[in-house]
This record gives sequence, structure tokens and C-alpha cells, in this order.
Amino acid sequence: QAMASNGGGNSNSPYSASSPDVRPSSPLPATNSSPPQSARRASGRLRRGPTSSPSLGGFETPPPPGRRTPSGAGAARQRQNWTGRFPPTPSTPMSTDDVPLSSEAGEEDTPETDGGGVGADATPVFVWGTNISVQDVNAAILRFLRHFRDPRDAGRVDPVMDEGKYMRAIHRILELEGGESLDVDAHDVFDHDPDLYGKMVRYPLEVLAIFDIVLMDLVARMEPLFEKHIQTRIYNLKSSICLRNLNPSDIEKMVSIKGMIIRCSSVIPELKEAVFRCLVCGFYSEPVMVDRGRVTEPHICQKEQCKASNSMTLVHNRCRFADKQIIKLQETPDEIPEGGTPHTVSVLMHDKLVDAGKPGDRVEITGIYRAMSIRIGPSQRTVKSIFKTYIDCLHIKKTDKSRLHIEDSMDTDNTNASKSSEDGHVTDKIDKLKELSKLPDIYDRLTRSLAPNIWELDDVKRGLLCQLFGGNALRLPSGANFRGDINILLVGDPGTSKSQLLQYMHKLSPRGIYTSGRGSSAVGLTAYVAKDPETGETVLESGALVLSDKGVCCIDEFDKMSDNARSMLHEVMEQQTVSIAKAGIIASLNARTSVLACANPSESRYNPRLSVIDNIHLPPTLLSRFDLIYLILDKADEQTDRRLAKHIVSLHFENPEVVEHQVLDLSTLVAYISYSRKYIHPKLSDEAAEELTRGYVAMRQRGNNPGSRKKVITATARQIESLIRLSEALARMRFSEV
Repeated sequence: QAMASNGGGNSNSPYSASSPDVRPSSPLPATNSSPPQSARRASGRLRRGPTSSPSLGGFETPPPPGRRTPSGAGAARQRQNWTGRFPPTPSTPMSTDDVPLSSEAGEEDTPETDGGGVGADATPVFVWGTNISVQDVNAAILRFLRHFRDPRDAGRVDPVMDEGKYMRAIHRILELEGGESLDVDAHDVFDHDPDLYGKMVRYPLEVLAIFDIVLMDLVARMEPLFEKHIQTRIYNLKSSICLRNLNPSDIEKMVSIKGMIIRCSSVIPELKEAVFRCLVCGFYSEPVMVDRGRVTEPHICQKEQCKASNSMTLVHNRCRFADKQIIKLQETPDEIPEGGTPHTVSVLMHDKLVDAGKPGDRVEITGIYRAMSIRIGPSQRTVKSIFKTYIDCLHIKKTDKSRLHIEDSMDTDNTNASKSSEDGHVTDKIDKLKELSKLPDIYDRLTRSLAPNIWELDDVKRGLLCQLFGGNALRLPSGANFRGDINILLVGDPGTSKSQLLQYMHKLSPRGIYTSGRGSSAVGLTAYVAKDPETGETVLESGALVLSDKGVCCIDEFDKMSDNARSMLHEVMEQQTVSIAKAGIIASLNARTSVLACANPSESRYNPRLSVIDNIHLPPTLLSRFDLIYLILDKADEQTDRRLAKHIVSLHFENPEVVEHQVLDLSTLVAYISYSRKYIHPKLSDEAAEELTRGYVAMRQRGNNPGSRKKVITATARQIESLIRLSEALARMRFSEV
């Protein structure tokens, strides 16, 4: 191979050809004139230089004479043209005979001699343009996979049978044959080998390709018949970067960013391997790999008898495609500086990561920051001088440990590796929660723990707790649905801490969106039609209610909303869908959300002379959809005023006397609620059914009092459903199945 690399061949090709057994999805350059495989493989971005120290500037010593190397600008240009998770042909040797891998005998990871008789003192192979030696990285990765031990497992795992964290994960993948990716925690890499971590972050394309080769070689030794290709997915980098701090210096590096998904495109098929058919004789060509987004169409039919020119056509059903999806990621509100607007970035998802996140999810994405040129027009070859940047996703992780996590059957989180190690920890937690639920005063304890800085208002807090726990959504075989989410309206005088309660609920709820009535339009709440800047077609963008699907949507200043926007809520609050027919798009979107609204009375203070209906002044169609309506009044009373003032003053300085006792901390409260929502599904008992019926009939009777002048309907059939939902929520609070 050394001779072949010196002696011409296709010596100026800047890519090494990849062998098909390593990455099935990585296309090979299609060349008609094929020089010997070894000559092509050894030339290119990997070069064997004499064993000497790297020269200045991090570049290796000049190559042997008689050999041309690609110039820096050309290589950079080719790097930026790559699309997909990796360059179609990674810049590293792609076949196992090219790189000396570690020997199987013993645990000494010394590079073995490969077929060409190159021994341990072989000239090192460098990644082109860097001082990274492929053998060193290879050995480091192998050491890491074989020898990394999780310090947290030290006490739990039997030391005799102990094998590393990642070897266990590889064995699990081989046994289940389900997972096709190995999740690697970057913190572990840093603890084991900081130098390898630095190379991985600076040159992710090259190092990850070597990682995959080492992994597949390891798997092939353990299980020679294992067919699937396993990808390495890195997550949990040491530093995550803010969206607006992404700079040109980060291009081609690995970054980790947090944000909220605001839009997902549909799944785009991406051509990986093309097959052509001759229109004259019907001869099928060999599969042609896509090279950096280009398909080299054969000019002449390869059949000896035909040789027709320009007669080939693409056969779609024989081509191989991969899934691709583009998602839009927006900054989370807490990262936006004062007076700034949120930034967005496009993220490319491939294969298994497609549909891993839904609009509204808060995620942490680890990927490679890339740049690509854009054409001025689709038919012109000239490109703009400004490059378009995007992030190639390697791993997606749902974030927000402070919020409730309500598991969804659609969720596909890629954290299989870490689950088993946390099982023991989780069972201890669940036992604690079950002990809590058996306490006789659990209602009061939960009430005190909800927004402890807000004074009293215990009744309102009980209602908000019911909203967090929620009832059971009922699906009948006939297709009828009854919602399980509880809607609450708080009406009260100014200064009664309604907005504070709303803010607290927003921070706690799983996919909460907070919006104010005056600043929200009807389309902003539901969905709007916009033009996609990339494809030019009209797409549907989700509004606040659709983004808070399976969460709580908090609407402040409910009385100041326009009637148009308020009428959009009728369907959401009962059917829990948003139906739209705009610009030729006819759709029905899920909005399974609880609505928590707060409003001022019609004269901005409660007028005791008027009736409740005149004070609230909302249409009865909307009022009947709220399960609980609270009136919070501000009466002047010396004793309560003094206690309230003392409480507020004590918040501003640490008063040792006012110590909250028996209050659950936030993490316990969150764990309690999410466990209950996931596992407890109470059923109505016969006595409860009887009691609910009696209460509902009594409520209806109140309007028909003989003394009242006009007959008033005090309750509708929605109210009995509300009672059932509230009783289910109260049963969930004490982990009761009945």
C-alpha cells in the first residue's frame, strides 16, 4: 500500500474510498475509470508521512516526493459541500485492513501488523491538514470502550464479573438486536482521556468516523454474523453554547445547544444509491453512489451489444433512500437577552432521529455545525457569497428536569444506555412517594407546597393541584371522546396575586406556554399558514395552544382578549382539537391542553351591587367550559391585612420565625405529580357514582326555587363531567385506584 500510495494511481483524489461493509448509508464516489482499490484507498486525505514530529501550525511534514496533495482551500470547499451525518466518504481509512487495529490476544492495545507487513514502527497515518494520527486515535478509542468504568457503579457491580459501561451497552445491543446506535456520554470520554475529547470536539467528522470503524471492528470480533451498522451518538458535552453565540469559528466543530422545537418538516427522502435503466435495451446499470449530493449518470449503456449514448433513466423503485427531516429550533425564553428577539437555527435529522422531537418540546441537541453554499437561482451554477449554516444532529435529548414529564407513547428518547444504571435509584424514589401518599394530611401538604411564597389562597391552590394531576381522558368504542384536562378561570380584584399563580404554574407544567390576552391574536393561539422560506410552499405553523399539547396553556388578561380570539377557544376547551381550513390546507390539530385563564371583573374591581354574571361578563358558552371558576376578592380587614403585610415583608428578609414546616421541595412535588399522572388511573366506585348523581340533581334544582322570580339554569351536563374529573384528580393525589 505504501508503494501504491507513492506510485501515482488516482493520487490527487482528495477522498479515500470507503468500504461498503462499514457505513451502508455513506455513498462512495462513482468513478468510471477505477484504479486499484488499494491505490485509491491509501491516497487522499490520509497520508503516511515519515515518523517525525508534526511541523509548525499543526500540519504534518511534507509528503513524499512524486505525490500531489489537495490544497487547503480545495479541501475546505469539499468539506463544506458534504451533507448528511458525515461526508459521503469520510476522511479516514474506511476499511479495517487500512488501519492497524488492536490485537485480540491479551488486553494490550498495541497496533498489530496488518497484511502489508507494516509493523508497530509503521509510518503514522495522519488526517489531512491536522496533526491527528489515526493509529493513536484508534488505540485511544479502543482503550476507552474497553476500559472505561463508571465510578458510580463501583459499589453495585461485582468486581470479578465487571466489564466496562460501554462493553455492557454493546453486549445489550447485540443481545436485543434492536438498537442501532451506541450513546456515548462526552463527560465519560473527558474523564478517561481529555486529549481524545478535545480531538473529538475539534474534528468531529474524522474522529467519529474512526469511532464507528473501531466499534464495528469490536462488534465483528464479538459477533461475526451481526449485520446491522451501529452508529456512535455523542451527547452531554462539557459546555453547551447559546444559539446566538454560534460563530464562524464553530463551523465543522461539535456543539451542544438548547432550545424549543417550533417546526418539523415532513420526512424528506434523500437519495443514497441510484440505479439507471437504458431506454433502448432495458439494461440496468450497477448501483451508483451519490457523491456529495451529485449523481454521476452513466453516459453510455454498459451492455456490449447496445452502447447507446444518453439513453439512461433513473429507476426510482430500485434506488435506495434514507430519511431526512429539517426542524427549526428556537431559543428558550430564559436565554434571550434584554430587549432581544429569539434566534432560530435549522437542524438536520437523519434516519433514526427523524420524528424524535415534536413541536413544543424543549430539547438539547448535540451535533456538528456546518455551512453550505446556496445557489442564487435553482437553475444557475453561481452561488451567493454568504453561506447558509445548519446543524447536523447526532443526538437529541429532552431537557427540563424541573418540569413535569408526562410520558407519551410517541416519545423515542435515545437514552437506553443510562436507564438500567438508574433503576435502583428510581425504585427507592417510588417507595418514598408511596409512603408520602399514605399520609393522612397529604392534601394539605401538597397544597402548602404549591407556590409557597403566595400567602394563603388555599382553596385556589387546591383547584390548581387538581389541574396538575388531571382526570382520565375517556375514549368510548363508538368514537366519542371525553377530555381529562381541567380548565380553570380565576377572576379577581387587581393585586390578588393571580398572575403570580399563573407564572408558577407555567414554570411547573410540562409543556406550558404563557401568553397574555391583549398581545395574542386568534391565529397566534391556534395555527397560522405561512410560506416556507426553503421550499416556497405554504405550511402550517403551530400556535400557542397546539404547542402546549399535553401541557397547561396559561392566558393572562383574559378579559382584554378580542372576541375573535376568544371564540377560537370554544373548540379547544371542549373537543381539544384545532380545526383549520385556510389557503387550501384543511387540517385538524391536537390541542389536548388545560387552559388556565385569569381575568379582572368587568369594571376592573368587583362590584358587590351587581350579580356574579354581570361582574364576570363572559359569554355563557365560554363560562360553561370552565370546570372551576374562582372569585378572588380584596376585602379590607385589619387582621388579615396585617398578616398578609407581614408575610410579604418577611419574603424580603430572612425571618427565622417564619419557617415553612412540612413542605415538599420542588423536585419531590414534580416527581409525585408525574408518577401519579403516568401510573394511577382511578375508576368510579358505585357509591361515588350515586353521590355525584345526587349532587348534580341538587345543583340543577337550585335555579327552580319557588322564591326566585326567573328560572335560571345553574348547571349544564358539562358540570357533572367536571365533577367526575375533579374526583379523579383527588383520587390521584392519594395514589388511589378507586
